[in-house]
Amino acid sequence: MRKHLLVLMALMFALFLAACSGGDSETSTDTGEENSDETTEQSEEGEASGDQEITVTAKSEIPSMDPSLITDSVGFQWAGETYEGLYRLDENSQLVDGMAESSEVSEDGLTWTFKLRDAEWSNGDPVTADDFVYAWRRALDPEVGSEYGPYFLGGIIKNAQAISDGEAELEDLGATAEDDKTLVVELEKPVPYFKSMTVFITFMPLNQKYVEEQGDKFATEAEYTISNGPFQMTEWNHGEGWTVEKSDTYWDAETVQLETINAKVIKEVSTGVNLYDTGEIDQTELNAEFVDQYRTSDAFNVAEKPYLYFFKFNQENNEALANVDVRKAISYAIDRQSLVDVILNDGSVPAEGYVPSNFVSMPNSDQDFREAQGPLVEYNVEKAKEHWQKGLEALGTDSVEIELLGDDTGTSKDVLAYYKNQLEENLEGVTIKLMEVPFKERVRRDNEGEFEMEAATWGPDYVDPNTYLNMYLTDGQNNNMGYSSEEYDALIEKANGEYAQEPEKRFETFLEAEKLLLEEDQAVAPIYQDAKAQLFRPSIKGVFTTATGPEFEFKWAYVEE
Repeated sequence: MRKHLLVLMALMFALFLAACSGGDSETSTDTGEENSDETTEQSEEGEASGDQEITVTAKSEIPSMDPSLITDSVGFQWAGETYEGLYRLDENSQLVDGMAESSEVSEDGLTWTFKLRDAEWSNGDPVTADDFVYAWRRALDPEVGSEYGPYFLGGIIKNAQAISDGEAELEDLGATAEDDKTLVVELEKPVPYFKSMTVFITFMPLNQKYVEEQGDKFATEAEYTISNGPFQMTEWNHGEGWTVEKSDTYWDAETVQLETINAKVIKEVSTGVNLYDTGEIDQTELNAEFVDQYRTSDAFNVAEKPYLYFFKFNQENNEALANVDVRKAISYAIDRQSLVDVILNDGSVPAEGYVPSNFVSMPNSDQDFREAQGPLVEYNVEKAKEHWQKGLEALGTDSVEIELLGDDTGTSKDVLAYYKNQLEENLEGVTIKLMEVPFKERVRRDNEGEFEMEAATWGPDYVDPNTYLNMYLTDGQNNNMGYSSEEYDALIEKANGEYAQEPEKRFETFLEAEKLLLEEDQAVAPIYQDAKAQLFRPSIKGVFTTATGPEFEFKWAYVEE
């Protein structure tokens, strides 16, 4: 699990049930995957004093504030502060009360019943079970075009996949409102991590009347947004920044102490540092150039995250990348330790596999998944050259050009330049053509498969290895790179089907699948696991990281002058 960052110096950066048949099915009160339904009390080391307004940074514009359409970390962050689903995550990444006051799950694990609290939308309408049903159906509506709706609901909620395939109607979805305060959800199969999935943005409720009144304008400007969460967006200057303010209609408004959070889009680290030093902003990310300078500052800290940076190889858009030896050569050719020590210098660590370290433990054990598996990635120039030569011989050429897609922000540019240098230095005959684009454009190209090789990122959507390993199923929503393995598909299907209620066997199957993905197929190349060095005004307390959902949680934050 991700470690909680105590907030003497808090931080922020721009980072899922068969309906009860006539009420006769047996049910057992669920105690939660992580803890009970009772809200965890948040510890406070002080109290709010002074102006409760802060200004933080974001690396890019918000592509969308529509929960059905969001696919990026910036959108997750800010929609996660303005919407609230059945649950939120506390400082230990444990589930605490959101819109749900309690839940029950049937003995066979197929039916969940959630009881909702009294809560309001920012327009005064009550939050009801119908709001969840509408939002989840909308995420599957082909006219809406949600990427994550079919991905998260398909194969999980009853009939979701059939709806996505055009074989069932939206009304057939296994989510129904028994009454205004009772949401009944039927699953296709037992899903060990379902409750954790409901924290993800796609599972947020939506006010149908409001969404339909706004039409195409919905969630495109601050005035066309709605909130049932701690904050409400009140200003949105596209490309420059946005403001969220405390929502007085939020059910737990008395807990929320910050009145205003301003976010400024800052692409260059040096600009952010200058603005922090002059007191214009309260938080900024640091890169290698500034870490040593500020390491002893009271405002300096490092946020550890289970976010993976890796190469995606599109086997359909570049003949060379369809060759497994070429892919292996590229992976072996990157000195990950030097990358994190010199170029990043922010606490990031070399990746040893596709499932990050300190994210999830083996069942009934404190052993980390990564430790149980051992390293599957290494820097080895000799092996790189060996596989490269094999690849070139198979291709019948002595030179290859590969386009590498990445973000156009300052740190990303430095990392892309490092990748280019490493590959061209260690693999004779390769030419790396960098394609640096705005974050929103990179996400679009990734979604459409419009890339050859991509410097990609992935963060968890729920606390389970499946959130990483199910990405590469044949024709999967997040595959988009032409990888297909019947053996890999079978392993993931077995883990989530036959072994769904046998945790030990399930995790052993995940270990086997990860080995296949990397050691045999080299479908992707993990590079490093993220951490962010940054400055955060020491007077700001109560901000913490979470394993999923918004990267940083501001509900319990406050300023103590």
